[in-house]
Amino acid sequence: MDASLEKIADPTLAEMGKNLKEAMKMLEDSQRRTEEENGKKLMSGDIPGPLQGSGQDMVSILQLVQNLMHGDEDEEPQSTRIQNIGEQGHIALLGHSLGAYISTLDKEKLRKLTTRILSDTTLWLCRIFRYENGCAYFHEEEREGLAKICRLAIHSRYEDFVVDGFNVLYNKKPVIYLSAAARPGLGQYLCNQLGLPFPCLCRVPCNTMFGSQHQMDVAFLEKLIKEDIERGKLPLLLVANAGTAAVGHTDKIGRLKELCEQYGIWLHVEGVNLATLALGYVSSSVLAATKCDSMTLTPGTWLGLPAVPAATLYKHDDPALTLVAGLTSNKPADKLRALPLWLSLQYLGLDGIVERIKHACQLSQRLQESLKKVNHIKILVEDELSSPVVVFRFFQELPGSDPVLKAVPGPNMAPSAVGRERHSCDALNRWLGEQLKQLVPASGLTVMDLETEGSCVRFSPLTTAAALGTRAEDVDQLVACVQSKLPVLTCTLQLREEFKQEVTGTAGLLYVDDPNWPGIGVVRYEHASDDKSSLKLDPEGEKIHAGLLKKLNELESDLTFKMGPEYKSMKSCIYIGMASEDIDVSELVETIAVTAREIEENSRLLENMTEVVRKGIQEAQVQLQKANEERLLEEGVLRQIPVVGSVLNWFSPVQASQKGRSFNLTAGSLESTEHTYVYKVQGTGVTPPQTPSGTRTKQRLPGFYWSLKSLEISFSASSDLQHPGPALAISPRSSNLLCTPPLKSPHT
Repeated sequence: MDASLEKIADPTLAEMGKNLKEAMKMLEDSQRRTEEENGKKLMSGDIPGPLQGSGQDMVSILQLVQNLMHGDEDEEPQSTRIQNIGEQGHIALLGHSLGAYISTLDKEKLRKLTTRILSDTTLWLCRIFRYENGCAYFHEEEREGLAKICRLAIHSRYEDFVVDGFNVLYNKKPVIYLSAAARPGLGQYLCNQLGLPFPCLCRVPCNTMFGSQHQMDVAFLEKLIKEDIERGKLPLLLVANAGTAAVGHTDKIGRLKELCEQYGIWLHVEGVNLATLALGYVSSSVLAATKCDSMTLTPGTWLGLPAVPAATLYKHDDPALTLVAGLTSNKPADKLRALPLWLSLQYLGLDGIVERIKHACQLSQRLQESLKKVNHIKILVEDELSSPVVVFRFFQELPGSDPVLKAVPGPNMAPSAVGRERHSCDALNRWLGEQLKQLVPASGLTVMDLETEGSCVRFSPLTTAAALGTRAEDVDQLVACVQSKLPVLTCTLQLREEFKQEVTGTAGLLYVDDPNWPGIGVVRYEHASDDKSSLKLDPEGEKIHAGLLKKLNELESDLTFKMGPEYKSMKSCIYIGMASEDIDVSELVETIAVTAREIEENSRLLENMTEVVRKGIQEAQVQLQKANEERLLEEGVLRQIPVVGSVLNWFSPVQASQKGRSFNLTAGSLESTEHTYVYKVQGTGVTPPQTPSGTRTKQRLPGFYWSLKSLEISFSASSDLQHPGPALAISPRSSNLLCTPPLKSPHT
């Protein structure tokens, strides 16, 4: 490519192409350079620093851009789309730089050049997509073209609109008809752009009894048009779909065109299936779109071209109205919008364009044929030949379910009438879609919720394959992953109802119905003090469930257990995950109930024991205080002085009486230890352990000892006058609770 650039006479163009190539190479190699630098990234603060007076070179600026693009990506350091831009993407990006350079030409040269670019691109698109004698409007926002078409329709139907404006619309309100399967937010966008009230929109329902459930009901549409005319309204425009945003279904465009001609309504068509007009074979339903009044194309998405505008093709003979509506412009900058697409179409050529669209359609057909052979997978697209979109979902008929209710559920039917399969399978299909997206990222799958069918997985290669580089091997891998996940899905679905029945019949457990959880089920343990009518935070229940979760995760099982929900304002529950093999549900539920009950009992026993010990310590403090006061009265103040007390104790030892106490945990009271020291035996008949002997006998003051199993709590009076009060010590002793009397020695 460098040698080809040298042949260009204009040095600015050659330098522009060279700089773009080098810049894109630097940005695309950011991941490799990051690995070579041991993960070190350029630091850039959120607050920009001062602008350097001397300026920076191009490499430094591109490094800053690279850091801003990839600096915060920890798990995926490089974007997938940047990896697959390719040389054709560089050509499209070059168009933006080239457009800025062309705008510096003198007016006459600029006018000729922009006119040539606009006319060439329009002619090529009309021939490729079989739209004869059409004009083109190029725009960045996909919906902008339709908004301009609506303006053109208003100016065409209301002759005095330029003079009278809103008064004309007020006297005879326009009506824009949209399918119920249209892309979300389209009607609101049109009203905002046109300044029309929402009652100007009319939502046409789809077929409910015959045909596709995502195709516009033509008979009902005609009824709506007649009613609007009788009310003094003006049917203005109809938006039809050649490939709905959800499942890629195509409306009966031929019949819709006849209806629009009968009532003078503008017909606009949009959808991904319009891309198939470039192929040799086109279905009759999509081919009818070539007779409509306008259509919106997105070649950038279909061909994997970045920063390429969308194109709205239309037919109209009055250039003055198209100028007023904004579809044409005398500004060169508006005409240069087509430059990136003009460059890209020439780079790909007709064969390259057709090959990319054909490849995407072949990927869809390959997936459809493969999924037909997989059990428990339902394909939702009826017109398989004309739609390059594959929508499927996991489906299994449970025993006792009504297949009629599951097949065609009405919009106003109760959830119980829709069938047991719908409620259980939605969460599983969402889980399946997320798993497939992670396992086969090149497939470009999306998970969506349909009003009638529920949660589904969509494969639309016309919108993703060119950018992600999807191949036939990726489709085969996708089918293999679906087959590998089916045993988990079927097993989990079969166990959900059994788990619900077991939990409902087990005392102390409550089954929580969470339709968004793709697992066996959700259960909550109701403890004794649980307020069942409240969903507020329950600290005691949260503590029990945390211990239960720890115990369940220690079990030797393939099941996963999680704590939920995420919102702390709700009560804690145990979420049980997917099951890969048949398990004993009754044993699982029994284990959960028994384990939770043991945790609650142990927790309450510990709380009661803590309260008993606390009260015992308080009583012991009172006893120790009394013992200290009695000792002071018995020994006198002089014996408490360190030096004087030692001399007095040497010449006249004090014979202190044996005053001890033992704490009975069962009774929760302090008892005398006289029996222990007289008979050398504890009250329970167990000989107390021997006191450790040493070279010197240490002084021991009156104290109380509590022992719970192998843990002993020693609580004794302090002999330090500077720090009076009880002293606490813990040591392993016997199971009884003892209090030792003070032991006096003639020597301190």
